Amino acid sequence: MLYVCTMYAEVIYTNIWALHLNCTPEQINKIAKKHGFHNLGKIFPDGNYYHMEQRQVAKQSLQAHYLHNLIFKMDPKVLWFAQQSGRSRKRRHSFTVPTDPFFNQQWYLSEAFDQNVVAAWARGYTGKGVVVSILDDGLETSHPDIAENYDPQASYDMNDNDPNPDTQYTLTRPKRHGTRCAGVVAAVANNGVCGVGVAYQAKIGGKYYPYIHSFGLF
Repeated sequence: MLYVCTMYAEVIYTNIWALHLNCTPEQINKIAKKHGFHNLGKIFPDGNYYHMEQRQVAKQSLQAHYLHNLIFKMDPKVLWFAQQSGRSRKRRHSFTVPTDPFFNQQWYLSEAFDQNVVAAWARGYTGKGVVVSILDDGLETSHPDIAENYDPQASYDMNDNDPNPDTQYTLTRPKRHGTRCAGVVAAVANNGVCGVGVAYQAKIGGKYYPYIHSFGLF
């Protein structure tokens, strides 16, 4: 499935102004005509807030109309004004659901559980620029679904007091829980291996903490 996400780009100025005027309703059209504007009427039912249109300038512009803003600034009957603006929308990126072989089996990413992860990815929230460190029983740093996102600066072995949190599996102490947690967070996407992390562009590290292994404390 392909998702397309958009984002707001530069400000687009219109030919319409909002104004707060200190005058009677009978004077509004005179002020508009005086400055070459067309009165579009009240913004709110109560109060002297009005919309005015300048029909001699472009309806959309990348720059504010300095001269007309100056005219309103110098008029003592204009208490406040603002040239109205909008924003153009430009395509940000396209997004395709990950192709990792076990992605469909990752129940915690399913829309049925309402985490809305896929929609967040489509908006560009992929963990890029974020560093996560897993405090657990170490981390298999060379794992094919971890290695690309591994960050040694976020890792440490507190058992041996060295910067390498790499773990070795044994039958009695498998020490794989930290690696599993790291995969849940930041497994690489679209690499044909296993599944995908919730924040698949985040950097991941591991802290090997004393007395922790996959069965708990020992």
